[in-house]
Amino acid sequence: MFKFAARKILGLTKDTTTEKKIKEAAKAVFYSKGFEGCSSREIAQAAGLNVALVNYYFRSKNKLFQEIFSEALDEFVGSMVQIFQTELSLIEKLTIFIEKEFDFLARHPELPNFIINETNRDENCAIDESKYFNKVQETGVFEQMKLAQSKGEMIEIDIASVILLILSNCQYPVMSKNFMQSIMPIPNEQYALLLQSHKAHVIEMLVNYLFKTKI
Repeated sequence: MFKFAARKILGLTKDTTTEKKIKEAAKAVFYSKGFEGCSSREIAQAAGLNVALVNYYFRSKNKLFQEIFSEALDEFVGSMVQIFQTELSLIEKLTIFIEKEFDFLARHPELPNFIINETNRDENCAIDESKYFNKVQETGVFEQMKLAQSKGEMIEIDIASVILLILSNCQYPVMSKNFMQSIMPIPNEQYALLLQSHKAHVIEMLVNYLFKTKI
């Protein structure tokens, strides 16, 4: 291991396998403990490497965190953009988005807490989260909502409230899993099935509330 690290420090090409190993370990540690709850040494131990090698690849814990956090937001927002930039109707977009959001969160249940906790930190990770909002805005979905409201197809409601309704109804069921299991005897497998059926309730509730054309 020492010889390998020494070769790297001498300026040889970085190994992509090692870099990926560090990022996967860092992702698991950051998702579990957040930026302030862990150290570079802990990340190195999770990767089975030494701290010097981790710092060689990513310079600092902060730089490594910024990369992990940016990738998390890219993945989180990417699915929204793909759907919202289509020519589908608002109801179709909302339905598909909620379906994909529940499926995405089933694969990455740790993401909502991670993103919210880190954006709420007093000293944030120096990433401009507004650019991710701008990506969604550039799809034209908000203008589509305003047009639907002007035509009487959608209720008069602030766009921020629409975002809150969608995110809270999609993310809270995933984030509250431990709380729900503490008050109700729901095994993990059954909770996963519950979320799949709950998805249909969320779609029906939001579409029927937001739009004059019901499903």
